[in-house]
Amino acid sequence: MDRIPPQKSSSFSPATLREERLSRNLSLGAIKLSEHGPTECIKEESGEGEGGHGVEKAAGDAAEAGGDAATPEEAVEPDLAALSAEVDAFLASRDGDAAPPSISEVTLDKFASAVEQEIGQSEDTDDKWAAGENGEAAPLLAAIKRLAALAAALTAAAEGSKYTIGVHRVTGVLHRAMTFVEDEFHSTLEDPRVAKAAHTGDTGSASGKSMRRPPSFGHGADPDRCVLPSSDGSGAGGDASPPFSPETVDRLRAMADTMVTAGYVTECTQVFLVARRNTLDVSLQSLGFEKASIDDVVKMAWEVLDSEVSTWIKAFRHTINVGLSSEHDLCARVFAGANDGIGRAIFVDLARCAMLQILSFTEAVAMTKRAAEKLFKVLDMYEAVRDASPIVDAFITSCADGADSDGSSSTDALADVRSELASVRSRLGESAAAIFCDLESSIRADAGKQPVPGGAVHPLTRYLMNYLKCACEYKNTLEQVFREYHRTYSDDDGATGGESSNSPFEAQLMEVMEGLHGNLEAKSRLYKDLSLCSIFLMNNGRYMLQKIRGSPEINAVVGEAWSRKRSTDLRQYHKNYQRETWSRVLNLLRDDGVITVKGSVQKPVLKERFKQFNAAMDEIHRTQGAWVVSDEQLQSELRVSIAAVVVPAYRSFLGRFAQHFSAGRQTEKYVKLSADDLEAIIDELFDGNAISMARRRN
Repeated sequence: MDRIPPQKSSSFSPATLREERLSRNLSLGAIKLSEHGPTECIKEESGEGEGGHGVEKAAGDAAEAGGDAATPEEAVEPDLAALSAEVDAFLASRDGDAAPPSISEVTLDKFASAVEQEIGQSEDTDDKWAAGENGEAAPLLAAIKRLAALAAALTAAAEGSKYTIGVHRVTGVLHRAMTFVEDEFHSTLEDPRVAKAAHTGDTGSASGKSMRRPPSFGHGADPDRCVLPSSDGSGAGGDASPPFSPETVDRLRAMADTMVTAGYVTECTQVFLVARRNTLDVSLQSLGFEKASIDDVVKMAWEVLDSEVSTWIKAFRHTINVGLSSEHDLCARVFAGANDGIGRAIFVDLARCAMLQILSFTEAVAMTKRAAEKLFKVLDMYEAVRDASPIVDAFITSCADGADSDGSSSTDALADVRSELASVRSRLGESAAAIFCDLESSIRADAGKQPVPGGAVHPLTRYLMNYLKCACEYKNTLEQVFREYHRTYSDDDGATGGESSNSPFEAQLMEVMEGLHGNLEAKSRLYKDLSLCSIFLMNNGRYMLQKIRGSPEINAVVGEAWSRKRSTDLRQYHKNYQRETWSRVLNLLRDDGVITVKGSVQKPVLKERFKQFNAAMDEIHRTQGAWVVSDEQLQSELRVSIAAVVVPAYRSFLGRFAQHFSAGRQTEKYVKLSADDLEAIIDELFDGNAISMARRRN
């Protein structure tokens, strides 16, 4: 029997019920009211058989029960309670061994009309779903359930031919009653934010609409309930669905039970799915998450994608920890008892659709071009997906524990979600490991030919050391990623990093550190001045050690042995600098050549020594004053070590030979610096300011 399309519940309004009863056309003709009471022109339809006589007899009985003859304007309203008792008796008698008594077509029509009227009168009332005083079902639902049971009895194979007209009448009203219940069920389930978005059109989607309810009570529904119209939800409201009160859940359970009992399981399921899917969607959008195609994600600039990933992580964690948990609880409460299998199936469909939609974003991110700056967002996504797995496993266990022999499809569907999570996690892990491994090759490829001015810390050193410091804050996650992915990477790409370490991640990090050290040594050779080469290596080496010792995470990975080796290197760079710059200066302050064998001073040689010393200090002051040592401790160590060697030597030389110049112009010409002046010059080295002694004195 085909079901008619759903009609709005306003068709049950009291103003139209009487007119519908008087002019209804259900292929049986209009109802006539005569002096004998309500009868129907059914002889042409039913013939003169037993059914026809039964109807006429029932009509006569109804007339006697009604008293005086009634006019159309004075038709007696049907008594639902009395008619319900007669229907119950008919239904109860069918369970016995004796032949069940007949029920008249007039009674069927009057009962259907009474239920129709009850619905119309209840449409605008707030307590229509309230349970009775003793906890029994709400009168309206009880009437609809009774109507459904009657329709099922009348359409049974053995009875169908007797009640052809009654079947049409009862099933027609039942159909409209189910439309009414469905509307109420949907409006109660729907999140107010979805209704507001639908009313205002504020959805952020091209269509301006949230997911619509599918056509109800139709045939040919797709058995794969996950194939539902997608929705962008709306941005209204907060990020959590308002909880349902116990009273509301009781009403929802009663309505769901009524629809299931009446055989409208598919409609009940679709309405529930659509309403709650819209709720999840609007919650996601209220958190800022917007659906985007893979092409859109791949083309996003990193600044935009970085923000989108942060939003996705927040939305994903909300879906797992709040959204699905709430929906699981609601399904269990609404579809309790005998309907728990329906509730499980609905939750599984809801979870699967929601998860597959939100996980598609991670696939798009994994497809974007690898770049070092993406590592930490990829790791954040990996952690979010990893942490979701136990929750999904708990859902699977819950569904499996309550499933009957037909419930395996529910657990299979959730197992699909678990498999998708594992697949997404694997792709994110592979991407993270590949990004980190790319660092080593990126360092080796960084062969800039322009030295950093002043021998300062190279930008590559700053970037990599801060990068590795952040990476070590993800140490546990990266170790997990490398354990899961390193075998594949080493097999596919021939990577050998980490083979001597129990931790592939630590081994790879050390490869990066060694690569940086080698790169810096190569860059130091760009400086023609060997002293500046040593300053450059000292600056960068000190920066690396500071970052390592300032971070417990990276220090634990690198280890003390590596740090000690780099400290030894720093001391050697310092010695190299001292030798290249100050050995030549100290040689000018030696007595060799100034004093003859007989102990006399060779004044021309002495004059030349002072001239060379003054020129050397002016050159050092001019050039090395422009060099950069940004680390204050290293800068101080260099100055102190220089002064400790040079100043005493100069003071001694000055004390022995300054008196050999005549006072006045000769002394001023050759002895241009005092010991204090020399200390002041040394204290101005490595400030990044080029200045000559002449300008300084002026």
